[in-house]
Amino acid sequence: MSAAVSPLAGKPVPADLLVDIPKLVTAYYTQRPDPSVPAQRVAFGTSGHRGSSFECGFNEAHVLAMSQAICAYRKMKGIDGPLYLGFDTHALSAPAFASSLEVLAANAVEVMIAAGDEYTPTPAISHAILVHNRGRQSGLADGIVITPSHNPPDSGGFKYNPPNGGPADTDATAWIEAEANRLLEADLAEVKRMPLAAARRASTTHQHDFVEAYVSDLGNVIDMSVLRDATIRMGVDPGGGAGVHYWPRIAERYKLNLTILRKEVDARFAFMCVDWDGRVRMDPSSPYAMQTLINLRGDFDVAFACDTDHDRHGIVTRGVGLLPSNNYLAVMVDYLFRNRPLWSPKAAVGKTAVSSQMIDRVAQSLGRAVYEVPVGFKWYVDGLLTGRLAFGGEESAGSSFSRMDGTVWTTDKDGLTAGLLSAEMTARTGRDPGEHYRDLAARLGDPVSKRVDARATREQKRKLSQLSPEALSIKELAGDPITSVISRAPANNAAIGGVRVSTANGWFAARPSGTEDVYKIYAESFRGEEHLKQLLAEAQRVVDAAIA
Repeated sequence: MSAAVSPLAGKPVPADLLVDIPKLVTAYYTQRPDPSVPAQRVAFGTSGHRGSSFECGFNEAHVLAMSQAICAYRKMKGIDGPLYLGFDTHALSAPAFASSLEVLAANAVEVMIAAGDEYTPTPAISHAILVHNRGRQSGLADGIVITPSHNPPDSGGFKYNPPNGGPADTDATAWIEAEANRLLEADLAEVKRMPLAAARRASTTHQHDFVEAYVSDLGNVIDMSVLRDATIRMGVDPGGGAGVHYWPRIAERYKLNLTILRKEVDARFAFMCVDWDGRVRMDPSSPYAMQTLINLRGDFDVAFACDTDHDRHGIVTRGVGLLPSNNYLAVMVDYLFRNRPLWSPKAAVGKTAVSSQMIDRVAQSLGRAVYEVPVGFKWYVDGLLTGRLAFGGEESAGSSFSRMDGTVWTTDKDGLTAGLLSAEMTARTGRDPGEHYRDLAARLGDPVSKRVDARATREQKRKLSQLSPEALSIKELAGDPITSVISRAPANNAAIGGVRVSTANGWFAARPSGTEDVYKIYAESFRGEEHLKQLLAEAQRVVDAAIA
């Protein structure tokens, strides 16, 4: 398996890579998945079900079955409040929204949809659920977000957020997945459905102003007075995503000196730069996909971008360009815990088992406990909801943090607040996130890290997810003795879906992607670039041998 970078990486998308949207949408309605084929069944990964209509991985039948399964799940769990339904700007999201609404309305679910069919970011759905449920014991709300996140333009995705506002846990997704596949196998005979026009007119379908509700509350999580009074120049690239109409409202409401670089929506995402593997992918943590904003870094004091559903962030500074996501997470932790005096002194820092150990060092310097979990934002939900965690972050550029008063903001990732926080810290301190990280590195050490994505089949990914520490015949790594090999997270003993191998001077972790046919190797060295290269090379050899 190879992680070779495409010669197209970082360049404008050539015409032959653009998706044929009419054909894609036609396939959504006309192709019928065969549930006897594993790749065509409903399968909830770390962020819901995803696939392409061209490959019978995301078609109308999937959406109808998942929507009906969620209706059954709500009934089983006694969830009878409103369901907040939103979708992003991928070509398959609007058709899937229509299909889902037809089922939800036929099942008499009270559905809240955006006025004027406005696109809705993932964090706006989480925020709406939590605001509705605050102080309630009954009539609890939940939500569906129709998005494949940053995945390529031919992808579709479908996520369920229960009343805690965050990504559904494994118990919920396993039940919904099994029920949806049962409905598929029965040729959707038990799916209730009504025509879209009737679903829109139904007494149970209501319009909700997600934009106003979210934007008006931002001043309780970001210190907007600091931004409003600052003279810094901010830039944002919405990436043609679900927050495209949120940013103008944010700038207007809080009187920010914010330049919105791209306001158009193009389901082909023709304005993007090609990602590392020669595909179009709206990943704000990728220096290849983010090349356009990186080239404009001299125009702003700080700039930021989000992916298509606005749950991930990318931070660009003049001196660094695109700040590596792990570096920014460490900066966020340091800044937030020093500048949120109302936060509980017992609130901990949430990080994943494959995030930088610089975060551990920052937390230790602040006297804060670290809560280390497997990859997947669902592991942070309860902690964020109760205030035991004031921050949760993932190495893939996803995070959420508490309101300024220490109460919960969102229990799903929020790329908008992560971007605005980079501007807040720049305005308050006069130093951008890249400069803040340089200060941390001088004080706590300067690790180098890299993530490599390598191609893997479904079977190889399955083997890796079940790999035990004993299966690795390894006693030293990059010249150092092994200090630990783990397959379960320290905080909750949950399986990390792979392995992490550590030494005194570095570590690597390998885990399969839950959304793409790749596996990921994360490595970090405290001895420099050459040592990091050695770590990565030895890690890939070890993993390839173990899953061959």
